[in-house]
Amino acid sequence: MSAYPRPVAADATTPRPLNSQPKVRIDNVTMSFGAFTAVRDVNLTVADGEFLAIVGPTGCGKSTILNAIAGLLKPTKGSITLAGKPVNGVSHDVGYLFQQDALLPWKTVEQNVELGLQFRGVAPDERARQSRAWLEKVGLKGFEKRYPHQLSGGQKKRVQLAQALIVNPEVILMDEPFSALDIHTRHLMQSELLRLWQENRKSVVLITHDLEEAISLGDRVVVLAAGPASTVVDSFSVDLPRPRNVAEIMMDPQFMDLYRKIWSSLKTEVEKSYAQHP
Repeated sequence: MSAYPRPVAADATTPRPLNSQPKVRIDNVTMSFGAFTAVRDVNLTVADGEFLAIVGPTGCGKSTILNAIAGLLKPTKGSITLAGKPVNGVSHDVGYLFQQDALLPWKTVEQNVELGLQFRGVAPDERARQSRAWLEKVGLKGFEKRYPHQLSGGQKKRVQLAQALIVNPEVILMDEPFSALDIHTRHLMQSELLRLWQENRKSVVLITHDLEEAISLGDRVVVLAAGPASTVVDSFSVDLPRPRNVAEIMMDPQFMDLYRKIWSSLKTEVEKSYAQHP
């Protein structure tokens, strides 16, 4: 048994105007796998156009929550709605960026980007047109006929961004998408993500172990408790002006003050997690 008391569940509901429907709503969700409970009584909303970042210790259920939003996992208790509709099974209204490359190695860059449109029955000519347009938008014009093994790590992430955004999803889910990149490429990709996001402000849910990334990208940072039976313990609004330069904003005194506040909460949960699993 942990030496630390289980924190009281917090409701990480973001303030929003009256009559405004959240894009994602998680109500009292518990996710159990046999006798093991990953998360318990989680309440969370994501506003339309909000960039939400979720942080927490290893094993606190961040990916579990993300997969439940996507419809890949079914809650043991509670409910999840996406754009006002209950999530029952895999949702076609989300774009998902994984930590590992999810590109098909036997398909060209252009063919990988247009996969989502193909599944939706879009005609080949239109798929190709949109795919080329998105590749140009992410800076990969001229790379259409290359294969994934011919790309750098950063280029593969650009392809994945185009692949996720081309289907115009209601919500974009990100599972530590830039963690495998070197620091300089990571900053470039974070800035690229913000540039593309600014164009139409889709709702985003990002999970990350990198608190600097969470603050640099997010409108709000939610902290999850140490697992098992993790829940929301804190929610912090990120009142940093946009557009943001990821490489420079970390030197802003307001950024550093916010980092210290969030780390004070997160550090407590990291210490609990280490005490349970040294």
